[in-house]
Amino acid sequence: QVQLVESGGGLVQAGDSLRLSCAASGRTFSRYAMGWFRQAPGKEREVVAAISASGISTYYADSVKGRFTISRDNAKNTVSLQMNSLKPEDTALYYCATRQTPYLSDAIADFGSWGQGTQVTVSS
Repeated sequence: QVQLVESGGGLVQAGDSLRLSCAASGRTFSRYAMGWFRQAPGKEREVVAAISASGISTYYADSVKGRFTISRDNAKNTVSLQMNSLKPEDTALYYCATRQTPYLSDAIADFGSWGQGTQVTVSS
């Protein structure tokens, strides 16, 4: 089973950038699609971005299109989320998770093996 550790969160001001990283254990990382998700207090967890196992296909939530970029390095077993032009509404606990197939999905139910999350707080 893949284990995931997120990092890179922090407290920033609106308009700033952050880069989140997710390090995965295990030799089968390159077989799995990956996703970034977030959950704000009092709200349901939502998908932010996802990437296929090859890295060729990506998905973004409408709320982050044009501002966030997901990428992966299968040689280093990492997936990253570059977040630019951050807004206060981006404040949330951010998680990465794997899907047990190489194919892209935007459905939370398709993902498992969740990390512990990294907090992103954007002040206005």
